[in-house]
Amino acid sequence: MKKFLLAMMAVMLFGWSAQAQLTHTSTGTVDENANSIIKKAAAKMTGSVSFTVTVVNYDSNKKETFRQKADILYQSPKYRVLAGSLEIYCDGKSVWQYNKNAKEVVVTNLIDSDDVLTNPARLLANYSKSYRAKFIREEEDGTAIVDLQPLKSHSYHKVRLFINAKTGVLKKLEQHNYDSSRGEFIVSNFKNAQANESDFVFDTKGHPEVEEVDMR
Repeated sequence: MKKFLLAMMAVMLFGWSAQAQLTHTSTGTVDENANSIIKKAAAKMTGSVSFTVTVVNYDSNKKETFRQKADILYQSPKYRVLAGSLEIYCDGKSVWQYNKNAKEVVVTNLIDSDDVLTNPARLLANYSKSYRAKFIREEEDGTAIVDLQPLKSHSYHKVRLFINAKTGVLKKLEQHNYDSSRGEFIVSNFKNAQANESDFVFDTKGHPEVEEVDMR
């Protein structure tokens, strides 16, 4: 689970009725309320955005076992994650995982088939390829809740999205596992940002003491 949570960091929808509106298609049943919510959230991930996430893991007894904060700069499909001793850079083709304590950076290819949970924009844009969406409810504070149920077998049975119904900003993502454990991805300080190409590439020349392990 901890590996998944770190990957999530590498990491990262307006008054609908509670009665779902369903459309039957060749690929199954589409919840129109859920679809509208997710489309609005996906639109917020266009351009460059920055946000802070708090990743929390709970065991089957709902006891907190892991917590980590991270600052993320995102420009789909590029991203940069700064999380303590871990830094992750992705330029849309390659991924650099820099461990400050080990003085090592591991370089790999970004694979399109990677679990979409590692990429919040791709999750929101392409969820229908891997998940069945269901609108659950809208809370009194204006938070819309949508469940994504994976179409293929996973260690989890659903991903629950919490989205600001007015702004479309993703507030929280929960992974609910079959063993009753749960992971949370809490978003704060979401805003538009300026980004340069160099922000998404690890500066090898600036870190001559770091060993590079290129696995591409």
